[in-house]
Amino acid sequence: MFDNIGWSEILILIVAGLFILGPERLPEAAAWLGRTVRKIREFATGARQQLREEVGTDLEEFRKPIEELRNLRNLDPKQVVTKHLFDGDPDPLGLNDINGTGNGTNGAPQNGGYTAAPRQVEPLKPGEKPPVDPDAT
Repeated sequence: MFDNIGWSEILILIVAGLFILGPERLPEAAAWLGRTVRKIREFATGARQQLREEVGTDLEEFRKPIEELRNLRNLDPKQVVTKHLFDGDPDPLGLNDINGTGNGTNGAPQNGGYTAAPRQVEPLKPGEKPPVDPDAT
């Protein structure tokens, strides 16, 4: 709750308390504040222990989903989408094979999953037109 309070803010509060309460009443007010904070902590600890006693092992079942929700704060959407779309494939678009690097796969099974040996494609001769697939155009 008070994670963002630094030493400079505490010093400002002490100086303001010195001006508002005066040097005679400031130690008494600080002691009262310390006792109050201690009582609040004791109440919170007692409530937590009482909750654990009453709920028992069911508390662990509630704690797991809450921890999962807390982990969602650290969620990187780009990483999740990449993982689920490309399934960890290092070259999902087959771009590594463009320059002759890579293994020639883009994550899909070779030959459509058939077990036949892959067909070797001969390179085009100079001046030869590439074949046209009317379904692909």
